[in-house]
Parts: sequence; structure tokens; C-alpha cells
Amino acid sequence: MATQHTHQEHLGHVVFIAAAAAIGGFLFGYDSSVINGAVVGIQRHFQVGSVQTGFVVAIALLGSALGAWVGGGLADRWGRTRSMQVAALLFAVSSIGQMLPFAIWDLALWRVMAGFAIGMASVLGPAYIAEVAPPAYRGRLGSFQQLAIVLGIAVSQLVNYVIARLAGGDVNNQLWGLQAWQWMLGACVVPALLFLLFASSIPESPRYLVMSGRTRRAREVLAEIEGDGVNLDDRISEIQHVLRTERVPGLKDLRGPAMGLLPIVWIGIVLSVFQQFVGINVIFYYSSVLWQSVGINQSDSLLISFSSSIINIVGTFIAISLVDRIGRRPLLLVGSAGMAVALATAAWAFSFAAGAGESVSLPDPQGPIALVAANAFVLFFALSWGVVVWVLLGEIFPNRIRAAALGVAAGAQWLANWLITVSFPALAEWNLPLTYAMYALFAALSFIFVNRWIKETKGRKLEEMG
Repeated sequence: MATQHTHQEHLGHVVFIAAAAAIGGFLFGYDSSVINGAVVGIQRHFQVGSVQTGFVVAIALLGSALGAWVGGGLADRWGRTRSMQVAALLFAVSSIGQMLPFAIWDLALWRVMAGFAIGMASVLGPAYIAEVAPPAYRGRLGSFQQLAIVLGIAVSQLVNYVIARLAGGDVNNQLWGLQAWQWMLGACVVPALLFLLFASSIPESPRYLVMSGRTRRAREVLAEIEGDGVNLDDRISEIQHVLRTERVPGLKDLRGPAMGLLPIVWIGIVLSVFQQFVGINVIFYYSSVLWQSVGINQSDSLLISFSSSIINIVGTFIAISLVDRIGRRPLLLVGSAGMAVALATAAWAFSFAAGAGESVSLPDPQGPIALVAANAFVLFFALSWGVVVWVLLGEIFPNRIRAAALGVAAGAQWLANWLITVSFPALAEWNLPLTYAMYALFAALSFIFVNRWIKETKGRKLEEMG
């Protein structure tokens, strides 16, 4: 009984530090989605069209790609927790900058800085969680990254809705000396400071401590997170053995016979790209604009966006409960099939849109069907690709290349996210049903990819990978 209590104590500690590291995911979700409420305000305030708007929304993702690209190297140089602290500070500063822009290009620059910080956090969180989590719980703890992302999305949608209501339902109305959309962007400073606080209170990764020669501290951390039932000498020796056969990984370590890269690196890249090419972030960046484009008013469209975020959270909890029970592959396959059907249904429904400009509307029953299909898509994504891709990116790479390979895969994810985000306003203006049909095609292709290339990683130690 005492042993079980001790085990639960250690598990509780691991849950706390994994949750603290995942706050970087909360920043990702919050910043990704907060722009959803501000898009119309930015467009009107700066008098810009859909192409410029798409550029300002999406440019943060180029910063994120760069942050993800260099984040792995910084984590190996400075340590996981110190790098998280830097990311939190950068994000806090950029939040104030986004709140007080004097021109559209100035806003774009602050969004690049915010993106860089989020890109760093997107690499640091999964890598850190994978390194501190016991194998039996690694899938569920790795899921914290995606849970934090969806919570960030939901909270930002709720904050946007409250701010819009306080401003009389129009994001360009004045509120406490600024326009409402400016307060939406400035509110990001709160989770940034929370991330800084928590990143300063969690222990460094045992693998990084061993790598940097601090073996005694690594033993202390392992004792905290793995408990008394683990032979600490064996665990330290195991980590040292792996580290003796590796260097700090660089891009040259990822070279291989498959178009210049190792096959496992390509698998990570393609996983990341498919996660974005199904169009999930269109829902969270542009859903208020999307629902307004089919006849729903501004305030109600923000409320619908919030309801989608709640469905996102529900799906994420389903994934967390299943990822270590039924495994990674089955969840991905179910998700791909469900997303393909939901997106194809949404494409069909949007093809019935009538009118133009601000007078566009969807008839019955296509309007309700489009809403249900969009939310079904969010649910299937959340219970599969949303969670499992982050878990797999923390797991699938061999120890010797993990940080560098995760950086490249996450960088590819941000670039794919940027491509989908920057293209959506123009594609939607051209042909909204065909745009959703394209996302449905990518969902179908993702099913084929998983079935052919993804191996199950459930229950395996990180040292066994590759």
C-alpha cells in the first residue's frame, strides 16, 4: 500500500512538470486562435484586403518555423528549461507589441517574434515531456502538449467573445482607450508570464543533465520522477551509454539515402505536413470570418468558434484516455477516415451558399449540416492527429538525432501551417467548396500514409527507438 502511495506521489509530480512544460502549447493555441477574433478588426482598422490579411495572420507561422528549426539546437546548448524561459519572455514582449501597432507592417513584425517564441516552445515541450515521462505513461503525458493547445484555443475564443460583448459586439469599437481587437492580442501577455513562472520552477531534463556532466543532479531528478522502484544506477548507465555513442545532433546527422534525409526524418516531416494540410487551423484562424461569410453575425460567429473549441477539448480528452491503451496507429486511422468524411460533407454543404459579399447565406438543411460537419471534423482531428502527432514526434526518432529531427519536423509543420493559412482567404473567395474538398483529399491521403509507414510505439523506451 505504501509503495502504491509512493508511486502515485511520483506520478503526481511528473504530471505537474509535464503540464508546466506544456504551457508552451497553451501559448501556441492561444496565439493561433486569438487572431481569429481580431482578423475583422485588423482588416477594417488598417483598410487591407484578404491577401494582406492572410499575410499578417500567417506571417507568425514563418517565425514559428524558424523558432522550431533552431529550438532543438538551443535546447541542447542552453538546456530545456532555460530555452523555455527565453521563449516565454519573447512571447510576452511580442504580445505588448501586437497590442499597440502603428501600422500593418509593424503588427506583422511583432507577430513574427511571437511566432518564433511559439515555434521554440513547440519543440521544447514535447522533447522535455518525452524525456521526463516514464514509458508506461509517456503517451498520456505527451498528450498534454495538444491538450494545452486546445485549452489555449478555447480560452482565447472565450476571451475574444467577452471582449467583443464588452465592446458592444464590434471588435473595432473603443474599449478602455483601445479598440477591442487590440485588447484581444494584448491579453496574450498573461499566459506568457505564467509560462515563464512555471518554466522557472520545473527540474531540468535528466538526459540533458547527464549530457552536460551533472550526473548527481540527474539522479535526483530521476528519483523524483521515476520513484523508488527504479534502479537509478541502471537508468544513469543506460542514458550514458546512449550519449557515449552520440554527439549533439546537427542537420548533417539527419542525412540519409531517402532524398537526402534518413527515412525516419521524412516520416516525421510527412506526419507534420498532413496534420496541417487537412486544414484544421483554418477553423481556428478564420472560423469567425467563415461563419460570417455564410450569414451569421459577428458576435454569434465568435460564440460558434468557442463551441468548436469545447468540442476540440472533448476530443483531446478522448485521445488522452486511449493513446496508451489502443495505441497511436489505430487513433490516426480512425481520425483520417472521420476527417475525410466530415470535410467532404462540409464541401458539399458550402456549395449551396447563395448571395455575395455580406448578404451571403446557406439554406436549410445545408446550413446546419455545414456546422455539424465542421464540428465533426474538429472532433475527429482532436481525438487523433491533434494529439498523436505530437506524441509520435517526441518518440519516433532515435536518441542521437531526436532534438535536431524534432526541430526539422516541427519546422515543416509550421511551414505547412503557414501555406494553408496564407492561402485560405484567397482560396475561399475563389471557391470555398473546392477548398474544403481539397482538405478532404489530404485527409484521405493521410489514411494511406499511416497504414503504410507508421509503426506502433506504444510502451517502448525512448532508448529502443530507431
